[in-house]
Amino acid sequence: MVTRKDIFTYTEDNYGVTPEYTFSSYPKYAVLKNRQGKWFGLVMNVPKEKLGLTGKEEVDVLDVKIDPELGSILRSKPGYLPAYHMNKEHWLSIVLNQETDAANLFQLLDGSYQTVIKC
Repeated sequence: MVTRKDIFTYTEDNYGVTPEYTFSSYPKYAVLKNRQGKWFGLVMNVPKEKLGLTGKEEVDVLDVKIDPELGSILRSKPGYLPAYHMNKEHWLSIVLNQETDAANLFQLLDGSYQTVIKC
């Protein structure tokens, strides 16, 4: 299972990026920005029902920027959802649970980081 801490350790080790907690209404929402201030990730705790999942408890998700074609393919798989609170064509939410594939998640996070550098 990939956790928030795993994501934050990865981004700090690979990009020198630490999470920023910019939302006073949502103190656990952590923004990941590159050195130019562009977002490449957002870690949130969201009630499952708001994601279209069964249950009322909260689940952590990671939003990453993604190529729309890849996003449409991934959204057909369990654990990959239209982005919560972001542009649903260009962003993807990844549910952080026991089924989360760490290698895929970090590859998508790397791709998101590279995508926002090009913008």
